[in-house]
Amino acid sequence: MNKIFLSFLILFFTAGFSFAEDAVHLEASVNDAKKIVEAEDNIESEFSIFDSFDWDKDDDGKIDDDTLMGKIINKDITRTDVPTFLLKEELTYRYKKGPVSKIQYFGAYRGNLSGIWNTGDYDTEYDINTLQFGAIGKFKNTKTDFKIGFNPMPKNDLNYMQNFIADAYVVNNNIPHHRVVIGYSRNQIGKEGGSSSYILPFVTRSQIARNFGSTRALGVRLIGDYSLMDYSMAFNSSDRYFRTPFAGPEFTGWINVKPFGKTDGRYGKLVLGGGLNAGHNKTDYTVGSVYVGYKYKKLWTNFEYGIADGYNGTRVSTNKAEGFNYTLGYKIHPRLQLIARYDQFDPNRDIANDQRREYTAGINWFIKGQSLRVILNYIFCDNQNMDDSHRIILGTQFVL
Repeated sequence: MNKIFLSFLILFFTAGFSFAEDAVHLEASVNDAKKIVEAEDNIESEFSIFDSFDWDKDDDGKIDDDTLMGKIINKDITRTDVPTFLLKEELTYRYKKGPVSKIQYFGAYRGNLSGIWNTGDYDTEYDINTLQFGAIGKFKNTKTDFKIGFNPMPKNDLNYMQNFIADAYVVNNNIPHHRVVIGYSRNQIGKEGGSSSYILPFVTRSQIARNFGSTRALGVRLIGDYSLMDYSMAFNSSDRYFRTPFAGPEFTGWINVKPFGKTDGRYGKLVLGGGLNAGHNKTDYTVGSVYVGYKYKKLWTNFEYGIADGYNGTRVSTNKAEGFNYTLGYKIHPRLQLIARYDQFDPNRDIANDQRREYTAGINWFIKGQSLRVILNYIFCDNQNMDDSHRIILGTQFVL
């Protein structure tokens, strides 16, 4: 374990070499990235075989490509729209005996150093907002995968075991163009609210995502994926974090229309989406969402709107709330991205002058795709019924 931590330290100081690749290598990386079709799933069903590794060096002292450090430093990961794993090959195992044919172990960490000031006060803090480990695997002689993940960090207002399980589900692929997910998994409440934490462009989620969504639920979900459309329908328990086993029923549905799905990316990628989350947990709640996203070469932008008559996010609320956000991003280099977002939220439409606006600008440095990333965000919070504030956040992300 000490060797792995040592490798991270060495990798951080040597990662800059990846940014100074020659023009031929850069052009090849861009062309390869154009050929990749984006995936919306939060689980990968195909894994590379395990390759042996060691810590030896060549006689001249240089790191060999066959060593663990050599493989990490020489990996060229430019894809950033789905989670990527830095040690995917090294942590993937195949089994000849038993019910599992192969399994990939993983770990993830994101820590943020923040400077916060308002009305003359200034504070600094360090938060660990992601710390997970787990496994993704495939059952032998079946079209069924599984994922299990754990959160070892405690969470406020929850006992340790309530937050310990991050994911625990199986995915069956027997139906063409479809997946059936059974278990405890992320709930698709809004576009960003249902996205993996590992691919968020900013340090924090938007206000509608962190209030209405960003939750997991126990239930059954059907996912359909076609060239011009994909959708998800889930029937879950409305419980959150295993607080109440029989809290009530919940339905979560989402649909995306992809008008340019058969154009091979000539006109970019346009997604028009919408969804509904409704159920009962102590009170009835209904959340509606609308999403528009467009990506063309190095440019991407999206707009998302959410409105709630009560909602069931990390907490249950009877408030009639709504919000929207607009995001713009541009990759000036396959490893360097500029991003900006306007984010507005009204926590209670029955109360006047309580809107909250957040203006965010940032930079993403994808050293090794999403598996090794540095994030810098500046956030100005314009609040109608409380003091305004400023935040500068430096985040680091490792996905092994």
